[in-house]
Amino acid sequence: MASIETAAEHERILREIESTDTNCIGPTLRSVYDGQEHGLFMEKLDVRIRNHDREIEKMCNHHFQGFVDSITELLKVRGEAQKLKLINSMEELKQCRVQQRNIATTIDKLTHCLPVCIFKCFVSVCVRYYPALRTLEQLEQTCLPRAGQYRFCSIMAENIPKLRTQIRDTAMTQLRDFLESIRKHSDKIGETAIKQVHKMLYLCFCKVLPVLMCHLDPYKLNRFEEEREVKMKEKQVPGAQDLVDFSPVYRCLHIYTVLGLRDVFENYYRKQRRKQARLVLQPHSNMHETLEGYRRYFNQIVGFFVVEDHVLHTTQGLVNRAYVEELWELALSKIVAALRTHSSYCDDPNLVLDLKNLIVLFADTLQGYGFPVSQLFDMLLEMRDQYGEILLKKWNITFRQVLDQDNYSPIPVSTEQEYRHYTSQFPLQDPELEKLPFPKKLPFSEFVPKVYCQLKEFIYACLKYSEDLHLSSTEVDDMIRKSTNLLLTRTLSHCLQYAIKKKNVGLAELVQVIINTTHLEQSCHFLEEFISNITNVPPDTVNATKLYGTSTFKDARHAAEAEIYTSLNAKIDQFLQLADYDWLAAVQGGGTLTASDYLIDLIAFLKSTFSVFTNLPGKVAQTACMSACKHISTSLMQLLLDPEVRQISMGALHQLNTDVKECESFARAGPVAGFQGDTLLLAFSDLRQLLELFTQWDWSTYLADYGKPTCKYLRVNPHTALALLEKMRETSRKNNVFAQFRKMDRDRQKLIDTVIKQLRNLIAQHHT
Repeated sequence: MASIETAAEHERILREIESTDTNCIGPTLRSVYDGQEHGLFMEKLDVRIRNHDREIEKMCNHHFQGFVDSITELLKVRGEAQKLKLINSMEELKQCRVQQRNIATTIDKLTHCLPVCIFKCFVSVCVRYYPALRTLEQLEQTCLPRAGQYRFCSIMAENIPKLRTQIRDTAMTQLRDFLESIRKHSDKIGETAIKQVHKMLYLCFCKVLPVLMCHLDPYKLNRFEEEREVKMKEKQVPGAQDLVDFSPVYRCLHIYTVLGLRDVFENYYRKQRRKQARLVLQPHSNMHETLEGYRRYFNQIVGFFVVEDHVLHTTQGLVNRAYVEELWELALSKIVAALRTHSSYCDDPNLVLDLKNLIVLFADTLQGYGFPVSQLFDMLLEMRDQYGEILLKKWNITFRQVLDQDNYSPIPVSTEQEYRHYTSQFPLQDPELEKLPFPKKLPFSEFVPKVYCQLKEFIYACLKYSEDLHLSSTEVDDMIRKSTNLLLTRTLSHCLQYAIKKKNVGLAELVQVIINTTHLEQSCHFLEEFISNITNVPPDTVNATKLYGTSTFKDARHAAEAEIYTSLNAKIDQFLQLADYDWLAAVQGGGTLTASDYLIDLIAFLKSTFSVFTNLPGKVAQTACMSACKHISTSLMQLLLDPEVRQISMGALHQLNTDVKECESFARAGPVAGFQGDTLLLAFSDLRQLLELFTQWDWSTYLADYGKPTCKYLRVNPHTALALLEKMRETSRKNNVFAQFRKMDRDRQKLIDTVIKQLRNLIAQHHT
């Protein structure tokens, strides 16, 4: 079955080969080679060819004579044919030259039109780039006029303005995207720029530090170098310009310049950046709550001006120095105002210190880009005062806690280690104390080393703020000393006054306060040396501010001393309130009078109290003792002269005289060392002379010697004597009512009247 179909197919192919034009025989032959039984087909093809050859041979034999005849005729017409051929060749040459001329003309026209097409295609591809505008310009001014008046040329000429507008709008869109991008990423740009400055400062520090460390051994220096290399690798920071693609700005600037609209573009760019500047310079309402709020504010500002500085140096006039300086002046005023407002809410010294460091880095960064930052450093000096006030408030609480928690007792130390612990905190220099065996007591209480350490901590806190402010050592030293003076004269002084004036402070505590302030006063020159050591400014430098610690502690000690005197006198008054004299008591016969109970208790209290004063400076204890004795003497005198006591008997004076003798005995015993002779007895001299005058009734001597330097009763005031004598006269008059017939009483009454009259005359004479 297959062979029959194959034979039929071969027959069909052979017929097609015989009847088909040779130009179209390809598909037929392909079907032969694509089919099966190729050899069989070739055999049939050979048979068919031989058949046709036989037929051709028969036909040639049949027409051979006719062919010979034709050749003979052709030979005859050959001459004529040559003539005809020449004519045909001339005609063909003419047509060929016409064609050549037409081709040359066409090539010339195409030569002028081809650039138009090429530039048009180039513009279509490069519509977003600056070269497209240059191509359009060349196309419009050169290529199209040369191409001629073709329809497609006129269409192109009409579309050129649209293409320019399209390119301009595309560039402006990219610029807007750029402006939006840098507005969003100015924080990151600024952060990167600040990191770069921080890196440069670190590099400078790394270069200087080995010089400062030259005294170290090589091993430590090598280790430092290794650590520096590691940190350097960690601190590789990309440039701020690497974060921003400025090509939209350059492209838009070039495009608008080509279009003759550079001024329009410059005004637009500056206007948009001014708007962005106002947004960047507007701080958040809660910026002062965290350091991160300040950091982001500064990063945005730095990012803004880093971009402007880069545009200034890469665009040749898009922005100029005057424009950037104007923006910076505006920014600087707003920055300073914002920082003044927001920093005023801060009451944490650590936050203020961190903010100061952030402002310094911010200022150093912008100064590195050529912006003047002196106002920022001036503002930092203003903030220094605020920082100082915050520190004073903090240390006020610290000092009060130290004073409230103190036990106001000498510190016991039982080992050498404990002793060195306290002497390392406070510069105690007492050779005698060091010689004593353990256990022993330091003269001061805990608050002395604690206060001294807090003073040093305050100085360190002041120094931290003064760093990196581009100040000289002398200026730093002066700032620290002035702040320390405020701490001493205001804060610590008030805290000491508060501790002294508290109601529950007893005499023992006041004594300890005096001892403590004395030691703190003696330590002031060590504070002077401490400040000089950390600022490298000798304390004897001309115009160097002196510490007021000596006067502060001296004032506190004087206040404590006055409080001791006041407290002691108040305690004496409590005893004196128990005095219950019988002002009309009769003179006892042969019995010996004893001192009043209240006075015996008072003397015992004073002896116990003054025994505690042994650690006080000598003059303080002496003054306290003298003040107490004078107060007792004055109080007893006031009891005698009290207007409510209208009558006083001689028996009452004898009792008071006995009490005064007890006081004098206490004074002679020397309750406080350091008095020379009977100096302490002078406190009772007024009262002693007054009582002797009355008990011995020695008026003749008093009246005769009054006014003389050697007068026995020199300290008896005539007014006082008169007032007391009148009270005794009242007593005599009352007694005379019941004993008017006793001659001795009458004589005594007359004598009193006589003395009163003489005293009045004496007073009148001296008054005149």
